[in-house]
Amino acid sequence: MSQTKQEYNEVLHACREVFLKKNEDYGTSWRLFRPSSLTDQIYIKAQRIRNIEESGKNAVGDDIRGEFMGIVNYSLIALIQLHYIALQKDPSNIQEIAGVYDEWATKTRDLMLLKNTDYSEVWREMRISSFTDMILVKIARIKQIEDNAGQTKVSEGSDANYQDIINYAIFALIRL
Repeated sequence: MSQTKQEYNEVLHACREVFLKKNEDYGTSWRLFRPSSLTDQIYIKAQRIRNIEESGKNAVGDDIRGEFMGIVNYSLIALIQLHYIALQKDPSNIQEIAGVYDEWATKTRDLMLLKNTDYSEVWREMRISSFTDMILVKIARIKQIEDNAGQTKVSEGSDANYQDIINYAIFALIRL
């Protein structure tokens, strides 16, 4: 389990570095995305991965690893957006935003560690394509929750689904 935590932290650190560098390049322009648009951005990346997996063709040249990293970051951005929407607040600076990124990343990693105890690292035996499919299923669930104005009867909310997406994407990155 300590190996998983170390590998997870290494991947998460790489994703965080990309997040911060993109914020240097573009600022926080992503704050203009509504949560549903972020869900669609994650969908685009996951569907591209699936298309490459099925066709074996990659016309653009960006690798699958970068797409999984994008899925991690867009999912964390969605969690950040939901956080600030709930507070009815706009963040004041990138340091504050990075703090919320880190809070959600830590909560998500800790959730993975708990689930990993129950599932005994079965993800290490799974195919990368299964992670892609699981991410697409979670996106479909989030879209349905969004279409239901955030209301669920017995299911987890969008935040739990984003966390699962992050964990599946990080598992894929570890396996890659």
